Amino acid sequence: MSQLLEIAKRLNALAQAGLTYSPNPYDLERFEEIREISVELLHTLTDEPIEKITPLFASGTGEYPTPKVDIRAVIFRGAEEVLMVQEKIDSLRWTLPGGWADIGYTPTEVAVKETHEETGLVVRPVRLLAVLDKRQHPHPPQPWYVYKFFIRCETVGGEITADGHDIGQVRWVHRTEIPELPLSEDRVTASQLEMLFNFATNPDAPVLCD
Repeated sequence: MSQLLEIAKRLNALAQAGLTYSPNPYDLERFEEIREISVELLHTLTDEPIEKITPLFASGTGEYPTPKVDIRAVIFRGAEEVLMVQEKIDSLRWTLPGGWADIGYTPTEVAVKETHEETGLVVRPVRLLAVLDKRQHPHPPQPWYVYKFFIRCETVGGEITADGHDIGQVRWVHRTEIPELPLSEDRVTASQLEMLFNFATNPDAPVLCD
């Protein structure tokens, strides 16, 4: 299934590039049909509704397909705890604060904004910890191609209060809890959290990038 999913994503990207650059109207019709086929295939493989898949890809000509960007704030308390939130949309599973990158915001600004909205805490960005290709990690299959940014932040104010709309609980999670914690694996995996905890004891370690 994973191989078919990658083929569907690649077909969609090629179709979008063709729609962007081809001057031939007959080719444009063919590229449009290829894109429709790729969306149908992605719908079949992931069970995501077509009306959700289509807008998340470039939906018209003039737009070259590029990965989406997911930004997560990593906020440690000491060397053994990290701040996590429950995603209501994912059956109250746990993840790091964050979300899709917003146009008009830098990556660090997104981390600060999402953390405040989801947790009530005011944070300042410290450094980039990792840029990961989601395909290289054990996330559930999904139709879009994603790069994940993990940005270490420190609290400078505010109080922990869940936003109530998208988030359930907000709390500090001990490193030993991770193996048994129901994670929102579409957003963060146990192996990624273990990798990130290494920065709590080794803050000057080089940025991870795959």
